[in-house]
Formats: sequence, structure tokens, C-alpha cells
Amino acid sequence: MTDSHSNEMPEIVASPCVSICALDGDDVCVGCFRTGGEISYWGRMDSAQQREVLRRCHLRINGELAACLMGEQA
Repeated sequence: MTDSHSNEMPEIVASPCVSICALDGDDVCVGCFRTGGEISYWGRMDSAQQREVLRRCHLRINGELAACLMGEQA
């Protein structure tokens, strides 16, 4: 019996960056809708955290409030 996890590659979550990098007054990028903290830590997040950031970006795009994930990680 083999360990199915030993040959698995880590899941890659594509960055939502669209190269329109400007933070608004709420510290949210007007291009990708991530907060400054989420942008800074993106490369150090695991795939579950990255997917959660993307979920929050969709909320922000729709005008809903979504707290920065990094504030919850402290």
C-alpha cells in the first residue's frame, strides 16, 4: 500500500492580481479586491487561506463588507 499523499503536488491557487495595483481608502486594491495585508502575505498562505481570500474578494466586488483575513490570523 502506498501513501497517496507523498506524490501529491501542492494545490496552486492563481493570484487574482490584474496589475492594477492601487489601494483605496479602505486598504482594498481597486484591481483585485484584496487588502494590503492579503496581498503582502499571499505567497506565504496555504491554498485554503488563498481560497478564503478569493471568497472575500468576491464579497467585496459585490459591495459587501469582508474583513481582511490577516487580521484574523494574529
